[in-house]
Formats: sequence, C-alpha cells, structure tokens
Amino acid sequence: MSSRLKDVAARAGVSIRTVSNVVSGTGSVAEETRARVQAALDELGYRPNLAARNLRGGRTGLIGLVIPELHSPYFGELAGLIVQAAQQRSWTVVIDQTFGDGEAERRLLEGTGGRVVDGLIISPWSLRPEELTARARDVPVVLLGEQRAPGLADRVAVDSVLAADEATTHLLETGRRRIAAIGLQPHLHNETARQRLEGYHRALRRAGLSPDETLQRPVRALHREDGARAMTELLDFGARPDAVFAFSDELALGALHVAHRRGLRVPDDLAVVGFDGIEDARYACPPLTTVVPDKKQIAERALQCLADRVYSPAASVPPLDVVVPHRLEIRDSSRPAG
Repeated sequence: MSSRLKDVAARAGVSIRTVSNVVSGTGSVAEETRARVQAALDELGYRPNLAARNLRGGRTGLIGLVIPELHSPYFGELAGLIVQAAQQRSWTVVIDQTFGDGEAERRLLEGTGGRVVDGLIISPWSLRPEELTARARDVPVVLLGEQRAPGLADRVAVDSVLAADEATTHLLETGRRRIAAIGLQPHLHNETARQRLEGYHRALRRAGLSPDETLQRPVRALHREDGARAMTELLDFGARPDAVFAFSDELALGALHVAHRRGLRVPDDLAVVGFDGIEDARYACPPLTTVVPDKKQIAERALQCLADRVYSPAASVPPLDVVVPHRLEIRDSSRPAG
C-alpha cells in the first residue's frame, strides 16, 4: 500500500503542500528541498494516482517533445534527459522530429486530431516567431534554443553569443589570428548560427581584428559531413586558417577528420573548438575543446516551465526567458600553438 503524502512530508521534514508541489511539478520549490522530498518519495515507494489526477484536471498525462533530429548526439542526449525529468513528474513524453523542415514544425506545433498533449516542448529551426502564435495560445509551449517568441512562450537556452565569444577568445589567447567560423546557416530562422557568429565577431573585434568573410563558411546542416566539406573548402580555396570555431561538435569532428587527412597537426598547425559538449568530443583524437551547455538543467528548467503552465493555467506570469549555464571545456585540440 502506497505511503500517504503526510508520511512523505514527515520523512522529508516539509509540509504536505510542498510534497504535493514536488509530485505535481507545480509551485516554487528549492532544488535542495525538491531533492529531499524526491528521496523520501523513492524511499517510501510513493506513487501518485496519475490517472485520477489527470481525470480531475482534464489532462492526458502526455507531453510532446519536438526536436530537429533524433540521431543528433546533442538532441539525443537532451531528449533522454527530458524523458527522465518528465518521469519524475509522472508525465509520458511523445517524441517527434522535424529535420528542421518548416512544414513539419508547423504541423507538429499545430497538432493533429485535436489537443492530445498537456504541453509541448519544441526546438524550432525554421519557424519565425510570429508562426508560433496560434499553438502557444491553445496549449502551453516551451521553446528550446535561440529562437524567441516574445510574450508568447517560455524559452530555455544558453547564451550563445557569450559562449561563442568565450570560445573565440580562448583561441585568440593561444596566439591564433586566422580563426575560421564553420556553421553559418542563412537559410534558417533559428537564430543559433546568427548568435554564435555574433559572439565570434565580438571577440575578434575586441582583439583588434576585422572579421574575414573568406574564413566564414556556411553549412546546410550541423553534421560531420558538413564540417568536413567546409574545412575542405577553406583549405582548397587558400583561406588556410590557424584555428576553427565550429558551431557544433559534429561540425568540429568533420573538420578534424579533414585536417588529419591533409596532414595538419592538431593543435600545432590548427586548433579546433566545437559547441555542444557531446560525449563523442571527449573521445576525439585529439580530445575536442567544446562549449558544454548544462543539458540537465535545460531539461529540468523546461519541464518546470511547462509544469507551471499546465497546472496553473490562470497564473498571469509573463513568459520566461531562462538562460542556463555553460562552460568551456578546454582539451588537447586547442592547446597554445608551439
């Protein structure tokens, strides 16, 4: 027989209301208190009656997660963390992918067959902010990434401008001056490439360097093959950089591959920095310096934003713009030259 809320409250040393907030994912609960309550829930084997709770609230117990690519290491890791965070709130996650296609994003955002999820977490690559309006009015929506929809939906992201600035500054501090940027995406509206390019430019200008367009390479996608193609173009067209800042780790891994094939020594001839903190970066040869977003906090904050909207729909709290921490993990791919 499941322990009652008051038993959990007594074990954790908190009020019954606090336990209820943790179980439902509502309210403001300090992380330390939340962890203590969760430990008591696990220890006592408390399981909420999800079906009854959802029936009373007219909810399904399902949330949607829409991401560009399931096979992407970054989005795969993030999706796993979101599923874990959702399980703690007794939610089931329905996952779909768009490949960054605007029509797919619009279809999944608008939903088919009526409202079947309690809320939606989406990482849009192609939709403009104004296109997010209709669905955000019907169901709680949380955006992941750099795309904003001011006044319409909560957003959780890292500060890509600052992170790109820090990555480029690190390369400058190692003595590099011809720093290439791989990852421009003028065909998309997701702001990711634009903000990372802005941070790259900001660091260069602060160092007294003018951005060189011949060192800035656009890509169709953020995959290894796109990074390899961009690196090949840089070398074949005589732009030869002494460092590369890639807008994703996959792009950086593709650039590393070409550098090795061309006989370039990394980092002596070419320093490389990526972005995303995927596990593959740690095992690259040499290990890849990368910007590491706090993906666990992205997942937890996104679920908290969604829970607050689902369980307190009448609350007049303006949409939040949540910025989560990141760090620059310096590894062998960007040691000082010489």
